[in-house]
Amino acid sequence: MMEKEQHIPKSELDSFSRLLPLPYRVAVILVAGFWGWGINLHYLYKAKIDVPALIRYPPRQSPSQKPHHTSAYHLATLLTIPLVISILLFWTVTRGDGELVKYWQVIPQSYYWIFGILLLWPFHRLSRSGRYRFIMALKRISIGGLAEAQDGKFGDILLADALTSYAKVIADLWVSLCMYWKGRGTPSTGRPDRTCGGEALIPIIIGIPSLIRLRQCLIEYVRVRRAGYRGDGWGGQHLANALKYASAFPVIALTALQRNYNPLNFGGMSEMQLYRLWIFFSFINSFYSFYWDVAKDWDLSLFSAARSDPEHPFGLRRHRGFRSDNLYYGAIIIDFILRFTWVCKISHRYDHITELESSIFVLMFLEVARRWMWVFFRVETEWVRNNRGPAPDDILLGEFTGKKDQD
Repeated sequence: MMEKEQHIPKSELDSFSRLLPLPYRVAVILVAGFWGWGINLHYLYKAKIDVPALIRYPPRQSPSQKPHHTSAYHLATLLTIPLVISILLFWTVTRGDGELVKYWQVIPQSYYWIFGILLLWPFHRLSRSGRYRFIMALKRISIGGLAEAQDGKFGDILLADALTSYAKVIADLWVSLCMYWKGRGTPSTGRPDRTCGGEALIPIIIGIPSLIRLRQCLIEYVRVRRAGYRGDGWGGQHLANALKYASAFPVIALTALQRNYNPLNFGGMSEMQLYRLWIFFSFINSFYSFYWDVAKDWDLSLFSAARSDPEHPFGLRRHRGFRSDNLYYGAIIIDFILRFTWVCKISHRYDHITELESSIFVLMFLEVARRWMWVFFRVETEWVRNNRGPAPDDILLGEFTGKKDQD
């Protein structure tokens, strides 16, 4: 049974944090992302969907070369082995003792160095090209940049969207490093101090991935406008997509304001009013994002008049890359549920659960898992667009204004 953190003195650690302190929780989710990408590539490869071609990644030159998913698995294994060794060593040394967990923070922190070296080191041959392209894409999108279609725009958007799901993981990575460098008084393996570096810093970090995608959408809009109307769209869908990412900012800000509520700073606005505003904007952001996943990113007809078209199953589309219709229906249901996990906070019966470190970890992991599932259908949709239907350069297709935008 999970312990209620509000009953645990601040100087003590709950059982979950003694087993898997914050640095390891971050590391586990980061490494899981590499395994997830390998599984994405593997399944889509078996479904005859050429992911490397879609993201403009160089193809294998001969059948003797290993498939791309094999290289992804090898890199994930290389990152996993030292993590497992580090965790086992940490458990052996600390034996679940709270004070020893805090004292031996150097063990989990050292894994970050190993992770960085394995990912960035240019001299070992394992997935060298893939690691290089990943780092270059990460560097490009880190300021909201976006490659042209022929240079891998689709890959840039997949990566930037993945960062939005990793936003809280990245914030906890900062918290872990910040606490470590502050010294022994605030060990990174102790209770997380999510105000480390300032109360406003964590909300800013969480908001950066959404800001990156917002800027990419505006870049797309400007490209469409520069290309001219051509009678086939004015770029409105990109503005609508930008608005979706902008809708995350009120939620992030209101979450931070509730955590640091002071009636003197809000001009008479009560804590309950802030809470109701948070619920309102959370619903707007979640439903808008769910709608966009289904109707725009996956091109499914659930929200259009065509959902009952006899040429395809209800709510889906005519051309589909996956054989089982239940995969699509299952993805819609799972995406909806995971988009609305914040609803747990509304219930007085379950609201305390979302404050447990174990629950925070599970919710972050579920969001990353949702994005992993999303990738399958986003890539499948792009493949269908390119092979079964119109194939404009613009990867953010779908009928937002009744016409398709082109890049």
